[in-house]
Amino acid sequence: MLLHNVLMCLHQDGKRVQYKQRTRGEIVGIRDNFKRGSVEMLLLALLAEEDMYGYQLSQRISERSEGAIIIPEGSMYPTLYKLVDNRYISDYKQQVGRRLTRVYYHIEPAGQAHLGELLAEYKIFSEGLLKVIGNRQEEQK
Repeated sequence: MLLHNVLMCLHQDGKRVQYKQRTRGEIVGIRDNFKRGSVEMLLLALLAEEDMYGYQLSQRISERSEGAIIIPEGSMYPTLYKLVDNRYISDYKQQVGRRLTRVYYHIEPAGQAHLGELLAEYKIFSEGLLKVIGNRQEEQK
């Protein structure tokens, strides 16, 4: 069942090349692609503020994005492990209560530098994207 209809028209020499209808699932997939490319930057940005444990990172992202970005813990840990392996962040265990031990993550100087690079690239990309979309939005008015 089509819940949402998106026209994709690609033009080549003035001719319509492709028309595609997308289902809601495909549109969610688009959001997932944007999210995948942003998780590393989001995690580093939050860790630049304070040390946090996995669940806390996941909840903070959801809260700050007002539910627009939800990263399940299981999807987030591979990125955290990669950041640890690259020495952008470190981890340490802290006992909470009698039996609970949490693994906290801490951003390292290399992670701060990497975050700066990611933010600079994001700014360049998003400004370019908005220039293209902005022109399209003006044309539709």
